[in-house]
This record gives sequence, C-alpha cells and structure tokens, in this order.
Amino acid sequence: MRIFFQFHSKLDSFQLFSKIHLLTIGIILFLCILLFVYRNALKRRQKFFRFTLAFLLLVSDVLLHLWLLTENAWSMKRDLPLQLSDLAVILAIVMLLTKSYSLFQFMYFAGLGSSIQAILTPDLGKFSFPHFQYIEFFILHGGVVLACLFMVVVLTFEPTNRSLWVTFLIVNLYAACIFILNKLLGANYLYIMKKPKIASLLNYLGPWPWYLISLEFVMILSFFILYSPFWLKRKITSN
Repeated sequence: MRIFFQFHSKLDSFQLFSKIHLLTIGIILFLCILLFVYRNALKRRQKFFRFTLAFLLLVSDVLLHLWLLTENAWSMKRDLPLQLSDLAVILAIVMLLTKSYSLFQFMYFAGLGSSIQAILTPDLGKFSFPHFQYIEFFILHGGVVLACLFMVVVLTFEPTNRSLWVTFLIVNLYAACIFILNKLLGANYLYIMKKPKIASLLNYLGPWPWYLISLEFVMILSFFILYSPFWLKRKITSN
C-alpha cells in the first residue's frame, strides 16, 4: 500500500488520454448526466446534496495537504491553492454552503472552465492510477464540475453575459497579482512564467510570453462556449 502514497512515486508516469484517464473522464461525465436525470429528486434533497458535496471537497482538499506535509513535500512554490482550478475548489465549497448567486456567476466560467481543462490535461507527473494524488486530483476537480452544474440543474441558476466579461476581468487581475507573487517565490502558478512539462493546450499557443496573449483569446472562446447553451435558450424563449 505504501507505494500508492509515496510522493516520489515509483509507479509509471501518468499518460494523457490513456485507458484509465479516459475511464476517469467517463465516470465524471456519467455523474454529470446523473445530475440531469435525477434533478427532480435532488431538488427535494438539495440541502443534503450541497452539504455532502461541500464536505467531500473540504475533506479531500485537507487530506491532500496533510499528505504533502506528512511526506515532507509541501512547498510554497507549488502547493498554495493559487492555480485557478485549485482556488475553484475552495470557492466551490463556499458556493455550495451559501448558495451564493454572485459567486456562481464567477464559478460557472472560471471554476468550471479551469476544472474541465485540468481534467482533460492534468499535470500529474508520476502520479498515475491508483496513486492517492491521482484519486484526490480527480475527486477535487470533478467535484467542482458537479458543484457548478448542480447550481444550474437543481437550483436553476444561470450565468449572464455581463458575468462572462466580469469574470474575464477578474481572472486577468488575479493573474497580474499571481505574476508578482511568482516573482517573489520563484514559482509558476497559473503557468505564467513558463509552460508546464506536460502535453497541454499551452504547447500550441506559441513561446513565452506570446502564449499568454493567445491564452486570453482561448479563455474568451471557452467562456462563450460555456455561455452558449444559455444564449440559445434565451434566443428561443424570446422568439
């Protein structure tokens, strides 16, 4: 069992879109479909589901940091919850507990978008299945996806066109702050300073710093894709 908890893992490296990665994506997708299928039952027990999912995210996040501390591997340069998908875990917990519509407006675009990206191209290195880090990673990021969709499907929250652009502005202001922090710590949060050493969308967006500009257009495009179902719905209902 020890091999599944070692920070310096002796398991094979994570393989992008391997059978187990695709199966993991499939499980998360299946859970998302179940949200839609059982939305009426969830509406009757929405408080229980919200608090259960928030508790799962909180426990998983705490266990992850405790594991890093136990392995003497926790680092300010890498493990502060400053990646957008990591910050989204904390915000998802708050959103679930408070049913904050304002926080949902940000989380639908920034939280859902960053978590989907993390699930599709995870930076896991040597942490392949069934390593503890692998399981924690997908519980956390899959949980954020479920949390955001729950707010839409069960609580009938909807993002707005205005919140799309507000979120875009907030993410850019946040990135500017993280850039300064990266300089102070010698870190690479948000992959602002250099590309990750994995197969990633960033590899197709040009060299540093030009890929940061390309990433702006990718972010806007992804936000519009996420918003498109609601845009279409409003177009149809207005006719």
